[in-house]
Amino acid sequence: MTVRVLLADDQDLVRVGFRMILETQPDVQVVGEAGDGVEAVAATRRLQPDVVLMDIRMPNLDGLQATKQIVAARSGSRVVILTTFDLDEYVYQALTAGASGFLLKNAPPERLIDAVQVVAAGDALLAPSITRRVIEQFARLPPPGGTQALVGLTDRERQVLQLIARGLSNAEIAEQLFVSDATVKSHVAHLLAKLQLRDRVQAVVLAYESGLVRPGTK
Repeated sequence: MTVRVLLADDQDLVRVGFRMILETQPDVQVVGEAGDGVEAVAATRRLQPDVVLMDIRMPNLDGLQATKQIVAARSGSRVVILTTFDLDEYVYQALTAGASGFLLKNAPPERLIDAVQVVAAGDALLAPSITRRVIEQFARLPPPGGTQALVGLTDRERQVLQLIARGLSNAEIAEQLFVSDATVKSHVAHLLAKLQLRDRVQAVVLAYESGLVRPGTK
């Protein structure tokens, strides 16, 4: 299956570079480009891409607001935020806006390709370094309101959710719980379905907002 990608960045050279990298892959097609958030929302509505690579800082409408509008439209397009280390203050906002992950602008070409394919497959791109910054953000928020949102999860599913929230991969969770990767994948799928969450990114946010995991805990 071909992954259809929209590039949204106000820098022409960035879009050209990303297009050149992505179009080396036979299963990836760049279907359009946008120079600001307004164009990105309109192009997503028109082209229905699988993945939108979205810069945060753009004129007219920034990437955060554009992401919110795209997610709210329920088009099925998934957004990967393009960020740099000096934009850390936006990480939590982008997650709550509905982004499916983050990609550093200076990431190597193979990382860009992998990011697009991972997100298009329905998974999320949330590195441990990003998770730590989310935790730091939650440390500055008011105390969470309790775990009512998690009613219905089994004890094992709660364990898995806690480990997801700490940035562990399926393989790392399997190793810690002494179970197979397939078992972990099953637990993840079940808890996402029970909680009506789109992906691991939303799971991380809910784990902290509900108080299941608190900043500073291990």
